[in-house]
Amino acid sequence: MEGVGFPKEYGYVVWVFILYGFLNFWMAFQVGKARKKYKVFFPNLYALESENKDAKLFNCVQRGHQNSLEMMPFFFGVLLLGGIQHPLISAASGLVYVVFRYFYFTGYATGVPDNRLTMGKFYSLGLLGLLGCTVSFAIHLLL
Repeated sequence: MEGVGFPKEYGYVVWVFILYGFLNFWMAFQVGKARKKYKVFFPNLYALESENKDAKLFNCVQRGHQNSLEMMPFFFGVLLLGGIQHPLISAASGLVYVVFRYFYFTGYATGVPDNRLTMGKFYSLGLLGLLGCTVSFAIHLLL
């Protein structure tokens, strides 16, 4: 797309954005399945341990998705902004983030919260790369 101001490689950034959207839909589907399995119905966001023997199992699935939703605006912001100047580094960093968010969620969904950190903790490496690209872009704009 000539004349728009985005480098051709920005398409990779957009693909990572789309990939995370699919991951988010998949996580939401997992929460829906857990709602049925553990009998936690709307409008309840979480299960109460006093009312449901499987509350911790459900809450770990829900919390894994909820945490990913909480991080999504920041991730999208640094992905899309940093990708304007550094599309390949941003796309690669974003892909690292997405892959390790998958492990974060699946680890959390085991019902043992510490399992989210086994592989999932490495999502922060992707986030650091994206933050570096975005800071570089901000500096470039001001010079």
